[in-house]
Amino acid sequence: MAKQSIFGRISTLVKANVNAMLDSAEDPQKMLDQLVRDYTNNIADAESAIAETIGNLRLLERDHEEDVRAAAEWGNKALAASRKADELRSAGNTTDADKFDNLAKIALQRQISEENEAKALAPSIAAQTEVVDKLKDGLNGMKQKLVELKSKASELVARQKSAEAQNKVHDAVRSIDVMDPTSEIGRFEDKVRRQEALAAGKAEIAASSLDAQFNQLEDVGELTEVEARLAALKTGGSSTAAIEQ
Repeated sequence: MAKQSIFGRISTLVKANVNAMLDSAEDPQKMLDQLVRDYTNNIADAESAIAETIGNLRLLERDHEEDVRAAAEWGNKALAASRKADELRSAGNTTDADKFDNLAKIALQRQISEENEAKALAPSIAAQTEVVDKLKDGLNGMKQKLVELKSKASELVARQKSAEAQNKVHDAVRSIDVMDPTSEIGRFEDKVRRQEALAAGKAEIAASSLDAQFNQLEDVGELTEVEARLAALKTGGSSTAAIEQ
């Protein structure tokens, strides 16, 4: 019963603490650290309870040893009184011999009483010894579980950090997929092409303007030649002479 009550209580506390931490959705590392601390405290509580149980067992064992020792002492007293009675009776002193026999009987009665008390304690000692052995095994198991818990906690924290890093990478890759930088480059390229086209258009317009100006110069040249030939005709010459000149 002691074993069941101690570890049952501890198990209930551990489950309650774990459920409370999971429900509160705390940071996993903080939760695991708190779980290790709580389990360590539970082990300390178990050690205290087991120490008390062991202390009670040791008291029973001392009481049993005392009863056995007292029974042996009363047995020795009964033997001594009986031998004295035999000596007195051999010497013809029956009165004193009877007194020592009566003392021997009283000692034997006390011996029987101490033996009965020792026998009564034996089953309790045996049961308590079995309980203590199981409690010690359970405590050792808890300590081993604590070592495993610490190792598992460290592993889970490392896995959590790795998972967080992987998620960040995946999120970055997904954001690149959603906002492809090459599409931005393509837009910039289109802008450059439009600027180049605009420059080409302006150059073409400029070239057309120059051609028109040169055409105007040619037209002016033609008009000048016409005027020269007309002047030659008026002076009696010919248009051909103007050309030859």
